[in-house]
Amino acid sequence: MKGRVEVLTRYLAKELGPRRITVNVLAPGAIETDFGGGAVRDNPQINSFIASQTALGRVGLPDDIGDLIALLLSDECRWINDQRIEASGHSGFFDNPFETESFITAYACSPFNFMLL
Repeated sequence: MKGRVEVLTRYLAKELGPRRITVNVLAPGAIETDFGGGAVRDNPQINSFIASQTALGRVGLPDDIGDLIALLLSDECRWINDQRIEASGHSGFFDNPFETESFITAYACSPFNFMLL
């Protein structure tokens, strides 16, 4: 599924680019949400383990992802297009068995911004 979302993002970025619409995919890491039954949020052992594996020493919060989406949809990011952006808080040296399978595809256009989640 993840590969298909990335391919779709590439095609949409090329197709919508002439209309000044940027298309990027956001790949969040382990976030304290209801996803997966809320295990990252509600289970202290899972939360602690994931936090110990990240370079930032904590799991992600919903606001971490929301702020990044807001940034991607802003005019300051108008040149970012056709990218897979990982927002997981780790440096990539660790394998995170709890990393989510979800992707958020954000579409932005100027002067209007919109998202498809």
